[in-house]
Amino acid sequence: MSNSSVDLASLLCSRLCHDLLSPVGALMNGLELLADEKDPEMRQRCFELLEQSARASTDKLKFFRLAFGAAGGFGDSVAAEEVRSLIDALVVAKDRINVTWVLGVAELSKPAAKVLLNFAQIAIEALAREIDIAAEVRDGTSEIAVRAMGPKIAFDETIGSALQGTMPTEQLSSRTAAAHMLHLLAQECGGGLQFAVTGDALVLGAMLPEG
Repeated sequence: MSNSSVDLASLLCSRLCHDLLSPVGALMNGLELLADEKDPEMRQRCFELLEQSARASTDKLKFFRLAFGAAGGFGDSVAAEEVRSLIDALVVAKDRINVTWVLGVAELSKPAAKVLLNFAQIAIEALAREIDIAAEVRDGTSEIAVRAMGPKIAFDETIGSALQGTMPTEQLSSRTAAAHMLHLLAQECGGGLQFAVTGDALVLGAMLPEG
């Protein structure tokens, strides 16, 4: 493995740890409160908070296992409904986000699944209120589109640079590593990524030839 590959893996691990810190920290806080709390009603509330934090941690681990890792075994594809369930689980934890799905396939290639998951993550982090997600396979090419809409879309231009492959690798951070990984995946497939952003909308697209 090259040094650049090691650096990218390290940055992705840093991103995973950063995103897990909040729900895992909430678990620890809940356990500390539970140890000192005697009131039955408050103890029940602590158990509910612990359950929420445990579920959030599990959902994030499942998401990143496929978005960054080698989940799905040795097969070449992933069930589209599995990808949808992982994204829906993240959205549930956010307030006031509505997702509309148009899935024209039963299965996605692993590169397409990773791109779709990470596009959805970018859309959620852009402070979207509405997210449209579409995926299909046409003439042997996976086509993916994610549109995020809201009163004030927040999109870091460094993520755009990483998606386009114009950001020097030495300038990558845990925030932009996933976008750079998507660029490498698209490049390896002989495909491409694109994005467009305005004040109230962000559109992310990918075309990934299969085989």
